[in-house]
Amino acid sequence: MTYVIHGATGAQGAPVVAALAAAGKPVTALTRNPDVAVAGARVVAAGYSSTQALTEAYRGADGVFIHLPITSEEQRQTYVRNIVAAVRAARPARVVFSTSGMPTGTGGTADLLTSGLADSGVSHAVIEPTLYLENLLMPYVMDTVRERGVLPYPIRADLPISWASHLDIADAVAALFDRHDVTGVVSVGQYPAITGADLAQAFGAHFGKNVVFEPITPEQMQTSIAPAIGEGPAADVAGMYAAMNTLPDRSITPENSAQKLLDITPRTTGQWMTDIRCE
Repeated sequence: MTYVIHGATGAQGAPVVAALAAAGKPVTALTRNPDVAVAGARVVAAGYSSTQALTEAYRGADGVFIHLPITSEEQRQTYVRNIVAAVRAARPARVVFSTSGMPTGTGGTADLLTSGLADSGVSHAVIEPTLYLENLLMPYVMDTVRERGVLPYPIRADLPISWASHLDIADAVAALFDRHDVTGVVSVGQYPAITGADLAQAFGAHFGKNVVFEPITPEQMQTSIAPAIGEGPAADVAGMYAAMNTLPDRSITPENSAQKLLDITPRTTGQWMTDIRCE
């Protein structure tokens, strides 16, 4: 028996591997490179493009952690079909899926996978974060903070958001693997939600300097991230931020929060910066 973690060397999967390994649990790290070493884990080369490989990886697992990569919507739909087919065939004891901040309630791939897991009859939970604090580590943000004392980001200055870190998600995943009684959606993020000015204040306190928040357009962000993730996915991300800026807030609700359901309080922005040793 083992815990199977997708993207085990990436930003989302690696903290989950570390949390489970630290708890002494057996971990299978799914990667695209079978030659990579993952501390505390057995490495298996398997990706979302092969239902057979996924089925073999999931069979006999105590838990499976899933999150969908940033790629085209069409590709994600293929991945979802493969994942659901593999879960149905392999019947792992538990599946935890993180929406990775993708919009829900719109009929997109996050909803498609959530529905597929529900129909599978396999014990599962869905982690629903809003925005990741790690997004603020992108060079166009951090370089501007360091050089100008300005924190640029494509959100309205007055938009309250329940930010979460990948470390918070890992804490929730580890808890949900043990808490089969908790099903459905679990929202992970700071509560009360905070604004851009609050983010800037936390960055300023951490760096010991005055930092102010500066809203930028989603199109400006798209230009900054396209070289790293591709024009198509960057346009999708920009569209998500444009839609987000029309909302009154992006706050979690206390009723289905990790705070209430799992007794886990996500890190403040300052705590997160300390934990990742941001310099």
